[in-house]
Amino acid sequence: MSRATSILGALLCSLLAAGALADPLPTIEQVNASVTDILAEAAIRQPGGPSYEFFLPALPPLRYVDAGFRVYPITLSAPGAKVKGRLIGDGSQINALARQPNWGGEVGTPVTIRVGHDREVFGRDPGRLTGPAYHNGYLPIVQTRYGHEGADYGEEVFAGTSPEMAESGVLFLRMFVAPAKRQGVRGKIELQIEGTPQIQNKVEGNIGVLRRDKRILACYDKTKWVFNVARSTLTAILEGGDAGTLAIFTLAAENARPVPADAGAYEAQREQCVQTWDRLLARGTHIETPEAIVNNAHRALVIGSFMLLSGDDIRYSAGNQYAKLYIGEGGDATRSMLLMGFKDDARRMIPPLFDYTRKNLEFHQAAFKLQMLAHYFRLTRDADFVQAIRPKWEKELNVILNGREKSTGMLPREKYCGDIDTMVYSLNSNSNCWRALRDVSVMLADLGEANQAAQLAQTAAQYRRVILDALNQNIQRSISPPFVPIALSGEEEVHDPIWSTKMGSYWNLMIEYVLGSGVFRYDSPIATDICRYLQRHGGLCMGMLRARAGEGEDKWWVPGGRINDLYGMRYAILLQQRDEPDRALVSFYGKLAQGMTRNTFIGAEGTSINPVDAFGRQMYLPPNSAANANFLWQLRYLLVQDWDLDDDGVPETLRLLFATPRAWLADGKQIMVERAPTSFGEVSVSVRSELKAGRVTADVSLPEPPPGHVLLRFRLPEGYKITSASAAGHALNVTDGETLDLSAQRGHVAVEAKVGE
Repeated sequence: MSRATSILGALLCSLLAAGALADPLPTIEQVNASVTDILAEAAIRQPGGPSYEFFLPALPPLRYVDAGFRVYPITLSAPGAKVKGRLIGDGSQINALARQPNWGGEVGTPVTIRVGHDREVFGRDPGRLTGPAYHNGYLPIVQTRYGHEGADYGEEVFAGTSPEMAESGVLFLRMFVAPAKRQGVRGKIELQIEGTPQIQNKVEGNIGVLRRDKRILACYDKTKWVFNVARSTLTAILEGGDAGTLAIFTLAAENARPVPADAGAYEAQREQCVQTWDRLLARGTHIETPEAIVNNAHRALVIGSFMLLSGDDIRYSAGNQYAKLYIGEGGDATRSMLLMGFKDDARRMIPPLFDYTRKNLEFHQAAFKLQMLAHYFRLTRDADFVQAIRPKWEKELNVILNGREKSTGMLPREKYCGDIDTMVYSLNSNSNCWRALRDVSVMLADLGEANQAAQLAQTAAQYRRVILDALNQNIQRSISPPFVPIALSGEEEVHDPIWSTKMGSYWNLMIEYVLGSGVFRYDSPIATDICRYLQRHGGLCMGMLRARAGEGEDKWWVPGGRINDLYGMRYAILLQQRDEPDRALVSFYGKLAQGMTRNTFIGAEGTSINPVDAFGRQMYLPPNSAANANFLWQLRYLLVQDWDLDDDGVPETLRLLFATPRAWLADGKQIMVERAPTSFGEVSVSVRSELKAGRVTADVSLPEPPPGHVLLRFRLPEGYKITSASAAGHALNVTDGETLDLSAQRGHVAVEAKVGE
């Protein structure tokens, strides 16, 4: 039995013994074969509902990619830097190259790290590897340990964050040998630098400088490393407790200058890296939950998105074919930055996305560009910016207004989606273009352009009726729940199970955009039917979207089903709007536990369900900014919800802490959200649970003017309920034993709730 298998088995046994699992977890074979999300149903049955601990042992972690380096890459850069370095997740290589078409755009000279006198590649045996993990749980200073020949080798890598370091994508590396339990243990480390022509080595003071064609490859501490010109290697022999440091240039300009690489210089660069990212995080919304893994994921994913930012372009990925703009995914990433309080950064990401275009998806693009801008305006009231880019958004508005067919009132045929060329009357394009028209009409009204706003609102209302009539004619009621197609022109058959075909898998993605459009109300029978269809006919795994197994051209995928890790976001958000918190938490914790890498929080567009081996599963072209957005959106809406529940296009309801896990308000726990932007202005809320003392208290800062409805929920552990509550000496209305009505409150509100069992 492998070490990973035994660890997994031990974890399962301990969870069962502790009562953390109400039932044994289903097998991977059962998960693959089921048309229902059996892991979700099991999670909901757990005492206290879904949790990270429940989903963690369900599958091996994400680890492998379709590249020669096998293990997933970690992108490292300064915020928004255009040059991105790469560290392989097992610590084996820096700036490794896959050298295949779907990994196009790679840069840098590969450096392979070997340890021991037999020169074993660092991390080769996952059973002897600890990590990777981020410093303090979230900072992109990657730390890994590896045991070999009786020595404990350590590795730490980060990207320099000063402008000079960012320009060349300088990665700083420290290799060390941990103090040994027995005397006489020494470690040997070798760095193999790839390529010809011959590398030139020059010593400048205590700095060794390696160049090729006048460009710097690396700078090293010559007191620790010895360069072998014949083999292009740097070698260090280290006693236990000793370390060697160096700086690796990913893409050095000809005028790049050498940088100090000794231990002191390394520490200075490391401290600057820490300060850069902590200062950046401080600019956004501050979130603290009782769950360290959630806090670390939040911070690491914000940082990860800034590392995928290239200038003002929020790229889908880095170092592969997805290192470019896409409006659906890029818009979601931009809006996640907006939701997390980075309004100025979101503002500069918007214009490049308006310039993006892709043939035969013009309506889809126009819809999401306009929705993104309207969302930005709703949360910022930045009229100057809206006016400054008016030509860009008016162009997209006219694409919709001038594009509808006079005979049908619908948009003409458009590609089913980016990867399916079939031209259809698209429910996705029409629904989201309707949403764009309504959103822009509300924006124009707020800008004081009443006449145009009214005309647009009238057009949107008429257009919505046309869409819903067309949809009603195409819903297929031969199956329960009824099947809602994307193609409103008769081309689409029922997908059952959803994951059994390529078209079904893409339907699963595109129906998400329809759910998010709101073309039918969140609580309508159609919305309910779609959610239940996803849940009962193979649409979900741990609350994430399922897709078909690899076949044909996709044989490189390991056998078994796939998960599309990022496109289920709108389903999860709709569940929160529908006030189905436990099902929403399935998606939240499923994504956290199995939709990103452990302790480095890197997501991908798609992943396998079946493992490659006991150490991990496969993922497709990580990292991914939209995968980051998936979790960040969900976290924000667990805590702060600003909804248009009466469906007039104008949000009127603020709901606070409406979908938090019950464990977050166990005795002594605290939840804090500071400076969260909403449709009504910034909101802050801080809650402390004192169940043993029979109370829960909260401090809430409401915007001015306040929204029409303000609700605060304390989702207490099972067995507890609120018996009464007050604010400023006045009794508050309590519903369902946990929800308080703050609609009559103003400004800063101090709440105290009495709790009983």
